[in-house]
Amino acid sequence: MSYVEVPGEKVPIRMWTDPASVEDVAMQQLRNVATLPWIKGLAVMPDVHFGKGATVGSVIAMQGAVCPAAVGVDIGCGMSAVKTSLTSNDLPGDLSRLRSRIEQAIPVGRGMHDDLMEPDSIGAGWDDFWARFDGIAEAVKFRQQRAVRQMGTLGSGNHFVEFCLDSTGSVWLMLHSGSRNIGNELAEFHIGVAQGLPHNQDLIDRDLAVFVSDTPEMRAYRNDLFWAQEYASYNRAVMMDLFKNVVRKEFKKAKVTFDPVISCHHNYVSEERYDGMDLLVTRKGAIRAGSGDYGIIPGSMGTGSYIVKGLGNKASFNSASHGAGRKMSRNAARRKFSVRDLEDQTRGVECRKDSGVVDEIPGAYKPIEKVIDQQRDLVEVVAKLKQLVCVKG
Repeated sequence: MSYVEVPGEKVPIRMWTDPASVEDVAMQQLRNVATLPWIKGLAVMPDVHFGKGATVGSVIAMQGAVCPAAVGVDIGCGMSAVKTSLTSNDLPGDLSRLRSRIEQAIPVGRGMHDDLMEPDSIGAGWDDFWARFDGIAEAVKFRQQRAVRQMGTLGSGNHFVEFCLDSTGSVWLMLHSGSRNIGNELAEFHIGVAQGLPHNQDLIDRDLAVFVSDTPEMRAYRNDLFWAQEYASYNRAVMMDLFKNVVRKEFKKAKVTFDPVISCHHNYVSEERYDGMDLLVTRKGAIRAGSGDYGIIPGSMGTGSYIVKGLGNKASFNSASHGAGRKMSRNAARRKFSVRDLEDQTRGVECRKDSGVVDEIPGAYKPIEKVIDQQRDLVEVVAKLKQLVCVKG
């Protein structure tokens, strides 16, 4: 489908989904964003749903301003995936040992490494990245040791590590995580600062408080924002290295090789230019889908995921959805579904099947096939994946 345009106060709201299918509270959030004085465009992805301040699944293009709550508290959260030389013929019938080895190698939930984990291929930016920690907000510097030990860890919630097969029988490794506790604390600190600024006192929603260009507060936020986005990228790179090492050891005879890693943020800010304007584009639950850009759009822990290539649709600010998107809250999912339901909906997947992850049940998410179909003018599908193993915190 192409987009449906809904009137907004300052800009039209371009929606790659049926507006009638969007919950009322999420539609109100979109209308609220469209009232901001700095807004230049608003694109809504098919996985849209209610979020803090701004909906998840929205692309907010502003001139001279950025909203930290719209970016979200998991700054730089995103996906990484890599195709391997393994095929379905190389796999044993029981993948429980592989799942255990992944869980041993990559700390999940509140778990951490004992020491700093480094990416296998350390670029020139690694030492500079850590040196820049001294320049982030004073309020979170006491978390340095935790930030060091959480580098290369998964976390919990909707984050996951998956071992997948594509439709041709090739094995892929895929994972989803972000900037861990340090990103969360930086975000919460700056959201608080923004909400106290005079120019934000009359906004329709205090969670839409912004920083504006050429102010000390904006400079401080941009510094910390881009550092946290880099942390998230390194975090995924370290985890992918650990994951590859597990797979190499488990399948020694196959002498596994790996294609280049595909990686993309889906909670972040980017400086981009549209219609002759330099804009700050916030993708909250959306990936960049510029022409030829590879991206990853996952489903839930029992359904398929997609590797895609962007078509460069400027109406969406070169963006696409970041996943299937929730159709019910975590609390609603816990009320509606049981562990038995989880077992039924994840049949054939080696994964946790207990009350701690019932809120991540596939039934709590929109159908990924429909979400993909609604954005055929934003991306083309390169590969469809189905997970065999799913590790969650």
